[in-house]
Amino acid sequence: MSSSTEFFEGHFARSRTMVILRSYTPEETVALCERAYKGGAGLVEVPVQSPDAFPSLRAAVEWGRRRGVVIGAGTVTTPALVAQVADDGAAFTVAPGFDRDVAAAGEALDIPHLPGVATPTEVQSALAAGFTWLKAFPASILTPAWITAMRGPFPTARFVVTGGVSVDNAEQFLRAGASGVSFGGSFADADPARVRALSAASA
Repeated sequence: MSSSTEFFEGHFARSRTMVILRSYTPEETVALCERAYKGGAGLVEVPVQSPDAFPSLRAAVEWGRRRGVVIGAGTVTTPALVAQVADDGAAFTVAPGFDRDVAAAGEALDIPHLPGVATPTEVQSALAAGFTWLKAFPASILTPAWITAMRGPFPTARFVVTGGVSVDNAEQFLRAGASGVSFGGSFADADPARVRALSAASA
C-alpha cells in the first residue's frame, strides 16, 4: 500500500469530510480551522494558488500542531510548490489535476498526494501511477452520476469530491459512491450540525 493510499484511507475512514480554506487571512484561516475541528472534519486544506496564501498555510499548520489536526496544501501544481509547502509543514498535498512530476516530487519527500481527475483517462493514469485516492474535480459539473459511472470500470478508485460541494448535495455524492467530500466556499456558512453528521457518516 502506497503512503498516499494509507494516509487518505486512514483519515477518511474516521471522517468523511475535508475542508478547503482558500483566500482567507491567517486569522480567518485559523478561526475556520477551529470551526472545522469542532465540526469533525478529518483534514484541512489551505490552497497556495498565490504567494500571499503561504502565511495562511503556515498559520494553519501551527494551529494544527497545537490541536493535533492534519493540515495540507492545495493547488499544488509544480514540483517547486511541493518542496515549498513541505518546508512550511504541510502534511499532504492536493492538486486540481494529475501531473506525474508533481506526484514524483511528493513521493520523493514522502508527502501523501491527492491528484485531481475528471476523465476516465485521468483516472486510469493516476491508478497506474499508484494513486487510488483521487480528487474528483469539479464535482458540481461531474455530478454524482459520474462517480457511479467511474466506480464501475475502476472499482479500486476512491473519490473525494471537490468543487461546488455543500451540505445540501454532499449526501448525494456519498450515496453515488464517493469516499469523501470537500467543502470549500460553502463551509463558512454551513450548518455545523449537518457538517458533523456528514463527517461521522459510515465510510
